Amino acid sequence: MKRILALSAFLALGACGQPAEKPAEAAPGTVTVADAWCRPTPKGAKVGGCYVTLTAGSDDRLLSVSTALAESAQIHEMTMENGVMSMGEMKDGLPLPAGQKVELKPGSTHVMLMGLRDPLVDGGVASFTLTFEKAPAIGVHAAIKQPPVVDSEE
Repeated sequence: MKRILALSAFLALGACGQPAEKPAEAAPGTVTVADAWCRPTPKGAKVGGCYVTLTAGSDDRLLSVSTALAESAQIHEMTMENGVMSMGEMKDGLPLPAGQKVELKPGSTHVMLMGLRDPLVDGGVASFTLTFEKAPAIGVHAAIKQPPVVDSEE
C-alpha cells in the first residue's frame, strides 16, 4: 500500500508544472478543420454564412466549397474601401500558410452558401466539402447556431 501511495505521489508531482499538451498540428500535406459552424437563416433567406478555422501542415490553398444545401458555395472575403464594405468571391481561393491558423469568421473571410434549398435551422447541422490545392478534400459537418455574443463593456 505504501508503495502505491508513493508511486501515486511521484506521478502527481511529475505532472506538476508540465505544460499542457499542445493541440495536434496538421501533418504536411493535410489540413485540419476546427470550430466549424453556420449562422441560422430566416425563413425564405436564400443565402447563408459558414465559418471554420483551417490549419495546413504545408503551404496549401482552399480552392472551393461544395454542398447539397445550396445551388452554389463560394469562398468570400469582405473588404472596406473608402468607407464602403463590399463582399466578393475569392476566385483564386484562400491561401493557407503552413502551420498558421486561418480563421473564416463573421465580418471577414467566410463560406457563402447561395441559393439555399432550405433554411439553416438553429440546432441543425450543415454539411459541406472543402477542396484544397494539395491536401485531400475534407467533409465538414458544421453546427448551425447563433454567433457568440460579444460583450463590448469592459
